[in-house]
Amino acid sequence: MISKSNIKVEKAKHPDMILIPEGDYIIGISDSQINHLVRTELWATEWYERDMFMIEQPQHKFHLKAFQLARTPVTNAEYYSFIWLTGYRVPREWIGFHYPDGQANHPVTGVSKIDAHAYIDWLNTQLNANYRLPTEAEWECAARGGDTRLYPWGEDFDPWRCNTVESGKRGTTAVGEYSPSGDSPFGVVDMAGNVWEWTCSLLKSYPYDPKDGREDDKGGGKFVIRGGSWYYSHKLARSTCRESALHNFSSPALGFRLAKDL
Repeated sequence: MISKSNIKVEKAKHPDMILIPEGDYIIGISDSQINHLVRTELWATEWYERDMFMIEQPQHKFHLKAFQLARTPVTNAEYYSFIWLTGYRVPREWIGFHYPDGQANHPVTGVSKIDAHAYIDWLNTQLNANYRLPTEAEWECAARGGDTRLYPWGEDFDPWRCNTVESGKRGTTAVGEYSPSGDSPFGVVDMAGNVWEWTCSLLKSYPYDPKDGREDDKGGGKFVIRGGSWYYSHKLARSTCRESALHNFSSPALGFRLAKDL
């Protein structure tokens, strides 16, 4: 076990939050965007032929209430303070009781949705705050910035703007390493690649309706994860891509970021 004297344990602190304004946003992928992908991306033909884009359709308008989203995912250093001060279980990928050397500012991974909620409950108690996981609609609106772009920076993939398998990093990178070139129009970082991110939304078909039970955080089923990761191709890092996992699932490619009501 690494002694406390060798590790910096920070007090709970408020993350850097970015205002996502109220307004009408577009979520989902259009037929014309699918056609664009089929013309320009080798993988897209198989997706089209197997109807794999259907989970992202129809593209539709959604009225979003203003909220705040963390600029970055929760980091190893932030999560370590929670571990040290509460005795909560350590993520699988850590070495003993500590994250790997040099990765304090990397996003924490190996956390289930249960673990993410435990961290959020602890942080809210420490700071008398009301942080939470974002809904998938909030996540997508923040990533696209008010238009229909497929990636936070635009319509076409750019391997120099994010950490996907094409980058050859073979692991997570420090949060914000691809900033500002990979940022969303609102200035939110790492919304394509690096790590998948938990949302509080159950995976259900579109159109998105927050009143149809998909925002029942205690409901059974799979929850939406967003953003792609270092381990996967850029095809899954699109802002419209919807993957899912059970609440107790964890992975070295899955983390989370915080949201907050105004």
